Amino acid sequence: MSGRAIRLTIQDPDLERNRWTVGFRLLLAIPHLIWMALWFSLAFLVAIVNGIAIVFSGKPAPMCHRFNSSYLRYAAQVVAYVTLAANPYPRFTWDSSYPIDVEIDPAQPQNRWSAGFRIFLAIPAMLLADALMGLGTSFAGGSNVSSGGVVGTVAFLAWFACLARGRMPQGFRDVTAYAIGYSAQVVGYLLLLTDRYPNSDPAEYESANVYRSDPIRLVNGDDLRRSRLTVFFRLPLALVHLAWLIIWGIAYFFALIANWFATLIRGTSPAALHRFIAAYVRYQIHTFAYLLLVANPFPGFSGRVGSYPIDLEIDPPERQNRWITGFRIFLALPAMLVSGALATAGFVAAIMSWFYALVRGRVPTGLRNLGAFALRYSAQVYGYVALLTDHYPYSGPTAGGQLTLAPPPPPPPAPADWQT
Repeated sequence: MSGRAIRLTIQDPDLERNRWTVGFRLLLAIPHLIWMALWFSLAFLVAIVNGIAIVFSGKPAPMCHRFNSSYLRYAAQVVAYVTLAANPYPRFTWDSSYPIDVEIDPAQPQNRWSAGFRIFLAIPAMLLADALMGLGTSFAGGSNVSSGGVVGTVAFLAWFACLARGRMPQGFRDVTAYAIGYSAQVVGYLLLLTDRYPNSDPAEYESANVYRSDPIRLVNGDDLRRSRLTVFFRLPLALVHLAWLIIWGIAYFFALIANWFATLIRGTSPAALHRFIAAYVRYQIHTFAYLLLVANPFPGFSGRVGSYPIDLEIDPPERQNRWITGFRIFLALPAMLVSGALATAGFVAAIMSWFYALVRGRVPTGLRNLGAFALRYSAQVYGYVALLTDHYPYSGPTAGGQLTLAPPPPPPPAPADWQT
């Protein structure tokens, strides 16, 4: 967090949502979307003036910085309201007490060359922001955030969840907040509020992360180094694994059916079927981690525990609810939609990593961890559908740079009386 000039903050502990305002959320947001479009047109002109000032003096104009900072904070709050990441109706200026907000550092000297070519340098970050937010980030003049992307998919599903339960699922809120935080960095970079390149690392968004101990956990032991030769030929090298996935998948399909009937009757998955299915899901994650440049070594073909830098820890069989088991495939449909949207973001991150790794021989931490986030969620969806667990997949970022979840360490014991 300290390394970023634009930072996300969350102050929404209860996740409660008003059903009436949820039902009419888009209609209620129309005045804000119009005002945001008008404000953006001015912010764009101010950014041009600010860019000229930076190119000639190396320093942004303080007034321009303040004006565009106000726009960015207001836009983030409007997007949070529209996407149900926040509940209160926003003010028509930014509100420091709003549940979803961004903090922006004061104006600092910037690199002249970076400012001069900012629009071209920002293209990769803009593509990733579009994959997260939908086609056209809504910070730019009120574009529609529901036109695909992770946030568009999550907001659509969250609308039904909020109407039914009167509260926002935490995973939905957290992944939306993460996308808003990253998009705020992208727009701030474009508006010349900072010359620090946007950071996509989910592990860096502490306010959108939670500590969890799910039955299916992703362990990240990758060191970011990549072989340029294997990176260049990554897809052809992965074809043998994709073929083996299809062949193994035939046996996996019949094991899945047998596991469904056994779990429905016994209330728990048979140990042998659980091990077989877990190995397949683990091998699938190994394969796609290699293909998407989330890891570097060529994977084995067995899905063995601990055999790959990006690995899965899967708990042993546990008691499962028979009603949830009976309707598992229908209950999993929302998670499948979110998984597909996250997979698209992971694919965009993989393309960017491919070019970066060919030049540098390593991948950026943010792109690697975004890919790991997408893989972790897809593994939980696979595990839920395959009856490895009846814990619903958690769609938000998880705490810890390694994505190995453990509770925060306890505070040190108080000193004894004789030590004080």
